[in-house]
Amino acid sequence: MTDRELELRELAGRIRERDAVADAWLAKSFTDRLLVVDVRAEATLPTDLRGDLADRDLLGANEVYGNTADDPSFAGDVGDGERHQFVDVRTRGDHRSYVCE
Repeated sequence: MTDRELELRELAGRIRERDAVADAWLAKSFTDRLLVVDVRAEATLPTDLRGDLADRDLLGANEVYGNTADDPSFAGDVGDGERHQFVDVRTRGDHRSYVCE
């Protein structure tokens, strides 16, 4: 595990402790590492969280990938809550996904 991955796993753990957050974890999307944050029903993504993540080189996936969405990180509804995805732009493109036949 790299230092960056360890740093982001610890960050996800701290994010999970927030009242508005149902879960947070790391995932991969082709060549990028994502930090996924599920927000509880009746809650919104904490406004300070987006800035804190940007300070750590994690930007909303819609913003990074050029998707035309009002929210730079909104990925969809999960049950009654919302899912947000943030791309680790510090290591963007460093990861490889392979298809096995």
